[in-house]
Amino acid sequence: MTMFTRAPVDSDGKPAAPRRVRPLRKYSLPDIIFNSTMYLSVTVVTFLCMFPFLNTVANAFSSNTAIQSGLVVLWPVEFQFDAMNTVLTDETVIRSLFVTVFITIVGTALNLLFTIITAYPLSRRDLKGRAYFMNYMIITMLFSGGMIPSFLLVKELGLLDKLWALIIPSLISAFNVIIMKTFMQGLPDELREAAIVDGCGNIKYLVRVVLPLSGASLATIGLFYAVGHWNSYFSAVLYIENPDLHTLQVKLRNILLLSQMNTSIELLQIENQLDVIKESLKSAVVVFATAPILIVYPFLQKYFVKGAMLGSVKG
Repeated sequence: MTMFTRAPVDSDGKPAAPRRVRPLRKYSLPDIIFNSTMYLSVTVVTFLCMFPFLNTVANAFSSNTAIQSGLVVLWPVEFQFDAMNTVLTDETVIRSLFVTVFITIVGTALNLLFTIITAYPLSRRDLKGRAYFMNYMIITMLFSGGMIPSFLLVKELGLLDKLWALIIPSLISAFNVIIMKTFMQGLPDELREAAIVDGCGNIKYLVRVVLPLSGASLATIGLFYAVGHWNSYFSAVLYIENPDLHTLQVKLRNILLLSQMNTSIELLQIENQLDVIKESLKSAVVVFATAPILIVYPFLQKYFVKGAMLGSVKG
């Protein structure tokens, strides 16, 4: 008895076109050697970049004896949570975390706002004196007043020992303005003409047309600003004297130098645990200060390369 198989059909009942099977690509020996070398090189470089952080994480959860004996490499030895628990129960560290989060969120929002309202006018070809404004902005990338004039300016503005001293002096980055301006300038003129026909003014056109199309660039620039605020250290040391307003990076520096760890030292009652400050606690604070920005970055990674390249090539 002869068996017949039914040919595949589409939604209309007609015979479906056969699917084309892509033939397997045959690699030559030089291609195999080249690809293997590239993968090996990327793997080695990635491991070298990840090794310090992985070692720090392992130290944060290892005993002080194992750390001093050099047994800790990539994973914890004699796992313990004492160092991280000390950090999480230290009120000064938690307070510095909230200070850094406040500066990062508020500072990044204001940075993006002022970058947008600066880049949009400069992207307009009908702005008179646009070239002069751009030249003045580029000059700030090459020259600065220096540390002492900046300190005197912040002092005269009454911002010393206030969190606004870490936000206002760095409201705008000329580099980021140029990136945003270049992207906005590359948008088709037909979009603005259509918006004008629909009755849009400049502000409405910026909010409803330009900004939705600038999502990748805004995410990239926002990441630049956020990382800058999160890692801000020198400005906090220069302008902030109140210990209650110290940022997380300043607190990290104080702990690493073992100069201002009074609260945590009081929490450690056993003599053997005092050694934790010297080794495991340092690593725990580093992990505590680094983890939040590492958690946020993967969500913005897909915009990072795209946003950084938008507007860089036109044609």
